[in-house]
Amino acid sequence: MVKVKQLEKLKHPNSRKTKALLGQITKRNNRKKLKLSGNTQHGQHVPRHNFEELILKYIGRFDEELEQIRIKHSIGKRKNRQHASREDIINITKQREELEYCINGFEMPNLLDKKQFEILKAWNGDIRLLQNFKTQRFTKKFFEEKKEIKQENKHINSEN
Repeated sequence: MVKVKQLEKLKHPNSRKTKALLGQITKRNNRKKLKLSGNTQHGQHVPRHNFEELILKYIGRFDEELEQIRIKHSIGKRKNRQHASREDIINITKQREELEYCINGFEMPNLLDKKQFEILKAWNGDIRLLQNFKTQRFTKKFFEEKKEIKQENKHINSEN
């Protein structure tokens, strides 16, 4: 509210100060919208299967761009590949990330923990607060083991 009052006092709409204040206001409004529109409620965490999907989406973030490049290759009648260097970089990055996920895993904040999830949700992007996150390595094996345990528990419960 204070920022809006300051904004009204400024004379020129295109001044640097006006633009800076508008930027701060929109940034705060966007943060509030994100907090309000979050699909998880207070005190919850990211379910394990959603967390695995999140990692797989991260690995496949270039799939649409690769598809666009493939479409351009199929349309053209040229012998050489257009956008070859970009396609090679994307493929190498994707292979490296898949290998890292399978072997070493990704080191990231533990969103399976409710407390860590709340800290991340309240985080405003300040670098000083990165030390508050407890990171953990998540591998493909970690998620597969949990799935196997869950299936065994279902099997045992169905027998009883």
